[in-house]
Amino acid sequence: MRRRILARGHAMITADTARMLARYNAWANQLIFDAVAALPDGEATKERKSLFKNMVHTLNHNYVIDRIWQAHLERREHGYEARNTKDHPPLAELWRTQQEIDRWYIDWSDALSDAALDEKVNFTLIGGNQGVMTRGEILLHVVNHTSYHRGFVADLFYQVPARPPTTDLPVYLREVPNA
Repeated sequence: MRRRILARGHAMITADTARMLARYNAWANQLIFDAVAALPDGEATKERKSLFKNMVHTLNHNYVIDRIWQAHLERREHGYEARNTKDHPPLAELWRTQQEIDRWYIDWSDALSDAALDEKVNFTLIGGNQGVMTRGEILLHVVNHTSYHRGFVADLFYQVPARPPTTDLPVYLREVPNA
């Protein structure tokens, strides 16, 4: 029998934590996009052994998922039929749209109270399964998901070969005082 470590129904994160997580995610995205843009021509879109085939398409997946969860938080349809698009935009265009969604999550988190973070949101996943999570759980998922796939991109750096940036939360907390 599995034990639950956290009992659902109790606030998982506070409004202050939500604000920090949204800012951390935007900071880490900035580091990874800057590092990908600095690679030699063609490396970011070079097909490699990876789930999403290249760095930019992996980052595009993160963007698509960010948009899907934004729609769930806004209780509206997102219009996506898959967890990624067939193709990806050029890196500069993707970075521009990623900054927009990162800004949205920061502004959204700035407007939340602890009680609002505990509000449950019903949604339908891409595969058709129904779900319910609190707003705080959704934000935690978005940040965790993006971190996970930034790790895919970091791994692809070693195939260049190049060294990826360090986007860990403790580094953010050290680098950005009063985060």
